[in-house]
Amino acid sequence: MSELILALISAALINNLILHQGLAIDPALHYPVDQERRRLHALGLATLVVLVLATNLGQLLYHFLLLPLQLDYLRLFVLLPLAALLIAPVLGLLSRALPSLPFAGLMPLLLGNVALLGLSLQVSEAGYGVVQTLAWSLGGGLGFWLVMALFADLRRRTDNDAVPLAFRGLPVELIGAGVMALAFFGFNGLFTS
Repeated sequence: MSELILALISAALINNLILHQGLAIDPALHYPVDQERRRLHALGLATLVVLVLATNLGQLLYHFLLLPLQLDYLRLFVLLPLAALLIAPVLGLLSRALPSLPFAGLMPLLLGNVALLGLSLQVSEAGYGVVQTLAWSLGGGLGFWLVMALFADLRRRTDNDAVPLAFRGLPVELIGAGVMALAFFGFNGLFTS
């Protein structure tokens, strides 16, 4: 059980998909300032669910289909369509289950999210079991959601006249991302074996 919790916290904070690995930075930097918080949480929840499903189903396909047939070199061509095919049904289910959150229009952001494929490839390369894969995918999705919320707060706080004109927009966001990455890097020595 402690290995599960350690993998979950490590994926969410220490090996964050946006700040540490740079896999899902595109949705974080291109998310407009004027978007409402409910849309941000809809994106976070949809990414979490698709990430958990794509990573775990991809791991099952890799271990029970590709490895026995000695086709492990084709994992990219199996994991990429799997992640893309899961997005539309998940968005449909989430919009029916949670009608208060605006899931419409999230398809392009999820299709362009490299974290879906990147985490699946990392997990299959590392050879994790089912429980560790679940923990890494759940932690990765929660970490993505946390950083997206932090970026939205950063954008809201820096969208004023106190920030010099040359630093407004992307420059201050990149500086903020670097400071956040350093802060998350501080969690690195939190757990020792």
